[in-house]
Amino acid sequence: MELEKIKKLEKSVEKLHSKTARIYFLVQDTKGNPKAGVRHIYDMALSLKNNGFNPTIIHETKDYKGVGEWLGEEYMALPHQTIEGENLAISPEDFVVIPELYGHVMEQLKNFPCGKIVLCQAYDYMLETLAPGVTWQQHGFFKCITTSEEQKNHIKDVMKSISVDVINPIIPSVFSKKDKPSKPIISIHTREHRDTAKVIKTFYLKYPQYRWLTFRDMRGIKQEDFAKYLKESFVSVWVDYESGFGTFPIESMISGTPVIGKSPALKPEWISDKNGIWTYEFNEIVDIVANFTQNWLEDNISEELYNNMESTGKKYQDTELFNANVASTFSEYFESRKTMFSEQLEKIKISEEK
Repeated sequence: MELEKIKKLEKSVEKLHSKTARIYFLVQDTKGNPKAGVRHIYDMALSLKNNGFNPTIIHETKDYKGVGEWLGEEYMALPHQTIEGENLAISPEDFVVIPELYGHVMEQLKNFPCGKIVLCQAYDYMLETLAPGVTWQQHGFFKCITTSEEQKNHIKDVMKSISVDVINPIIPSVFSKKDKPSKPIISIHTREHRDTAKVIKTFYLKYPQYRWLTFRDMRGIKQEDFAKYLKESFVSVWVDYESGFGTFPIESMISGTPVIGKSPALKPEWISDKNGIWTYEFNEIVDIVANFTQNWLEDNISEELYNNMESTGKKYQDTELFNANVASTFSEYFESRKTMFSEQLEKIKISEEK
């Protein structure tokens, strides 16, 4: 019996050392609709694969639509596995990374002896599927990855004694600075579709002189077209009350398109009064857009704004930094688990010698 335990522990240690232990990332099926949170998961998984780790994307049903159409086929080349009607061969040395919304999955994994990590990109969903008074730790999840320092602080305030690491999303190179004059187009991205409708309808009613401007709803657009449309726009509008990070404004800045935004409740660290036009009042947005439009038509937009936008965007297109952060974070997880198994192994060997 002890010999069998020793062999299993030695195998786990070897797999962690060689980085062949599996890292399972659970993803939501967006039915082919682009979603920044899903892109971040795939970016981390691809980065890990390129750094010699062994990631696998897992999804709930066999009819998973995938991300090939809107993100790229290289991401679909990652190993994928369904959990519908299948028994995942999860070993003690493996890791599962579960989005914060999937509290029911965390509960199902409660007794699995693997490494468990919560990926919390949207703090407002962190308690959505947990019973009152229940924590992630009660399901065996003691580590968390999030996307901003503000979210990290909030999570640690709510989920006591959990270890939280920050991995900022990477903005892909398809987003780049425009090389042609902007068109009279306003790109708008809101969490709630009704907010998009409110902004557009209110703007046209309050400022009928600008009815010749076009609003473009940026929902459900594949990545290449999304980047192209942002470049064409002279300004963008962002409304997301509960955003934990916010990739759209940064993508807009990288494209050279100024952002008018409703500051979210948890203000991410990249927002400053020098890289965009921010307000806490939703109803002020249409007036700010109208004022900006007048200044744009008069060629009266500060060059300092564009420079600050560019410097902000660069921080989130540093592929080397992103890859290093992902590799470093998971290397620490692997080392911690390897140490745990090694200590267990040593105790058994000492006991055998006695």
